[in-house]
Amino acid sequence: MKNGYIITGTDTDIGKTVFAAMLMLAFDAIYWKPLQSGTENGGDRQAVQRLTGLPASRFHPERYIFMQPLSPHRAAEIDGVEIDADSIVVPEAHSPLLIEGAGGLMVPVTRQHLQIDLFKRWDLPVILCSRTALGTINHTLLSIEALRKRDIPVHGIAFIGPDNPDNIRTIAEYSGVSILGRLPHLETLNAESLKRAFAENFDRQDF
Repeated sequence: MKNGYIITGTDTDIGKTVFAAMLMLAFDAIYWKPLQSGTENGGDRQAVQRLTGLPASRFHPERYIFMQPLSPHRAAEIDGVEIDADSIVVPEAHSPLLIEGAGGLMVPVTRQHLQIDLFKRWDLPVILCSRTALGTINHTLLSIEALRKRDIPVHGIAFIGPDNPDNIRTIAEYSGVSILGRLPHLETLNAESLKRAFAENFDRQDF
């Protein structure tokens, strides 16, 4: 891994936060989630820090934090905040940087900007986290089409969930995108289980 990746998903609650935590441990990376919507149970930065046990120095602070677990554009309006999309600039990092998006590609950041517009500007390759379950073929291929339409490089797809060989094969054949591996559901989530999951299901050379 060189400069890092944008980690996004085909939908919300895919498991990209856990995936990001796993990559942090595997590559001694830095984590940044610029837009955090929903604070009732803490944010994703706090969740990744708990999962990895890494110090606060490995985490960049959010650019915006909103109380409601909604699309950033709406959560900001409810909180009375105006998001300046131009101010969301990739921070400098002395290690590979993992940027976790909020939900999927077409999530509105403002009434004028979609999240995919920020991804285009940030100029980092994308890792797309996809479910293995029913519906993933459509959602994944549409997401890849949207990224390609904007000339955003797709480094690969990481599947999350129970094994579904035909869904994975079909997406690989239609998309031509590299399959990085599959993160299964883990009964226990901690640094050791994430390190083991990476070693058993992914190849460092693919990153």
